[in-house]
Amino acid sequence: MDNNATDNLEDLFAHNRSWSARMERDRPGFFTSLVKQQTPKYMWIGCSDSRVPANQITGLEPGEVFVHRNVANIVVHSDLNALSAIQFAVERLKVRHIMVVGHYGCSGVQAALEGARIGIADNWLRHIQDVRDRHHVMLDTLPEAARANALCELNVAEQVVNVAVSTVMQDAWGRGQSVTIHGWAFGVHDGLIQDLEITVDGTKAMENLYRAAVQRIRYKWSKPAETPTSEYIK
Repeated sequence: MDNNATDNLEDLFAHNRSWSARMERDRPGFFTSLVKQQTPKYMWIGCSDSRVPANQITGLEPGEVFVHRNVANIVVHSDLNALSAIQFAVERLKVRHIMVVGHYGCSGVQAALEGARIGIADNWLRHIQDVRDRHHVMLDTLPEAARANALCELNVAEQVVNVAVSTVMQDAWGRGQSVTIHGWAFGVHDGLIQDLEITVDGTKAMENLYRAAVQRIRYKWSKPAETPTSEYIK
């Protein structure tokens, strides 16, 4: 085994022990209360990108947010992993809010936009390419530097719809459970969350909400003054 790799792993254990000791010193009983039960109000569906950690971004403590992450925050109707996580959060944990969170500078979105070949992940990113193809006329009219960011937001809108029309959410709303889905985007370049105003609580027609979201995205990224540089797109 590579010695450097071993050293790096030992660093992780050292950091963990230091963190555990600090938490117990500063907040006695923290782990005792944590082990009893998790009762989060929030579920975060985000990207696996290491720069986008849900707890740190939102300032929430362990136990306060239930998290599902994958490449480019995609929710597919045949993905039993994602659907199981959503069902567990909604039916077992009784979360009140589900946040679908994309992020600017997403490598998966960029790859889908370019049609880049990666390997087995191409089949996963095909879902974003479908979004790209559905809105290609709009994307082609935008400044080149804005297209990846617009596709990031379009992908969030698409995944909000996918969560909303899932049997899990339809059943929850059908029995009167109060759960709201939100579409957000995180800026790796500034650390801020943007509310994309794609909010679904089961009371409004999805088609109208989706169309309104697409129009807002088109207007937002077609304005040259608000088109960012691509420095943070990696």
